[in-house]
Amino acid sequence: MFARITRFQLKPGTRDAAMATMESMKADIMALPGLKEFINVMNEDGKGYVVSVVETRELSDANADKVTALWKRMADHLAEIPRPEGFDVGAHWTK
Repeated sequence: MFARITRFQLKPGTRDAAMATMESMKADIMALPGLKEFINVMNEDGKGYVVSVVETRELSDANADKVTALWKRMADHLAEIPRPEGFDVGAHWTK
């Protein structure tokens, strides 16, 4: 498995609108080939992370243009377009 972890910062006052936009994008996000899990975490100040767990690095890399397009749909809410980082998954535990 492979994970893309992306730090982002929302513009002040855009949290609710950003969450609504993200919810409207759910089907497109979940349709990304190889995506196993999508997690969005965020503080009250709009600083957060997206963690996407994907079957393989190759599938994640192949999704790069689609993911960039998804982030661009959030552009009105973001302080800047974030840059994802990729990592091999060392452990993936669920309970």
